[in-house]
This record gives sequence, C-alpha cells and structure tokens, in this order.
Amino acid sequence: MTVDAFTERLARVRARFVSALDRKIEDTYAAIPALTGSDTAAAAAVEESYRRIHGIVGIGPTVGFSFTGRAARTVEDILLRPREAERGLTTEEMTSFKEALDALREAAARELQSFYASCR
Repeated sequence: MTVDAFTERLARVRARFVSALDRKIEDTYAAIPALTGSDTAAAAAVEESYRRIHGIVGIGPTVGFSFTGRAARTVEDILLRPREAERGLTTEEMTSFKEALDALREAAARELQSFYASCR
C-alpha cells in the first residue's frame, strides 16, 4: 500500500469515526435508564453500551482523537466489571459512569470542534 493509499484510507476511517461519534455518545446517554438492575435487560444494555464505547476507545486515538479515546477508556473501565458479571450497574457505578460520560462528551466536543476548524 502506498503512502497516498494509506492516507486516503485513514481519512475515510477518520470521517466515519467523526460522523458516528456524537451518535454513539448520545445513544449511551439514552441507555442510562436501562443500565441498572439485576435482570437480563440491564446486562444486555451494559453489554451494548460497552461495545459502543469500546469502538471509540479502539479507533479514537488512531484517527487523532486521543483525549476522546482516553475519556472513553474511563467509561469503558466502569462498564467492564458489570459486563463481565453480566449485571447492571450499581448506584455507585452509575454515578461514576455519568461523570465519565459527561467528560467523554466534553472531550469529544472539543476534538470535533478542532477537527471541523481544521477542515476549513
């Protein structure tokens, strides 16, 4: 693969990441009411949220969204234990989760603003 082909592919991956970032964060906010409890629905909501956030963790830093990636890692870490135990979040975990999700939203907003400013 030539440098130009690599650069083009990376630009496509970055554009796809940028176009989905806000939606992934907002979908995670929308899932908050379903993330607590001991039933299978809560465990499924945790799993889905974990996968959504994991995508941000994995791709964000690669495409230049390092702060977003780090903030997403914090959210992912909070979801990890409940995911592994196949349960919903506890009250304490939910408090931490909301704070971390707010920090993720702020980091993403800053980096998206910078991204769009550089496109002008």
